[in-house]
Amino acid sequence: MPLKTFAECEKLAEAAHGILGLRMALYGVRLLGLMNPVGADRKRLITYVEIDRCATDAIAVVTGCRLGKRALKFPDFGKVAGTFCDLSDQRAVRLVARDTATQRARELYPEILDKNQQHMHAYRQPSDEELLERQWLRVSIGVEDLPGYKAARVMCAPCGEGINFKREVVREGRTLRRACAGERYYEPLG
Repeated sequence: MPLKTFAECEKLAEAAHGILGLRMALYGVRLLGLMNPVGADRKRLITYVEIDRCATDAIAVVTGCRLGKRALKFPDFGKVAGTFCDLSDQRAVRLVARDTATQRARELYPEILDKNQQHMHAYRQPSDEELLERQWLRVSIGVEDLPGYKAARVMCAPCGEGINFKREVVREGRTLRRACAGERYYEPLG
C-alpha cells in the first residue's frame, strides 16, 4: 500500500489533533525517500519522538511505527520533534517544530479561540521549511533496540523479576532490573 495522500492522513490526524505531527511525518519520510512506510518500507524505518503529545499520535499513524513493534522510540526531551531513521541507508533526519509556529497560528487565526482548532488551521499553511527545522544526522541504534531483537531473559537478583531486551543493570556483579537499581518511576505501597 503506497503512502497515503495528505487528505487521507489529514482525516486521521484531525481525529488525534495532530496536524503538526502529520506534516512532520510526511516530510520526514519524503526526505528519506520512503514511499511506503507502512508497507514495503516498514522494516527500514525507526522513528524517535521527543514529546508525549498529539503530534506523536499522528507520526505513528503516518509512519506505521509503534512502540509495540519496537519501531517507535520515546526519549522524553519535551520537544515537538521527530527523528526519522532509515536503517537501510544508515541516515536520519530530525525535524523540530519552529518556536514561531504557535505565534504564527495566533496571528493567522485570532478569531479562533480554541487553541487546538487554531493550530489545526494554521499548521496547514506554511511550507515544510517554514514550519519545521531540519537537521540530517546519524543515529546509532544498538542491535537490542531493533525490531525483532531477541535475547535471553535474565532475572533480577534482589526481586526475581525477569528482564527482557538487555535492559538490566549490573552492579558489583549482581544483575538488577532498573527499578531495583534505583531508576524507579513508582513507589511501592507496602
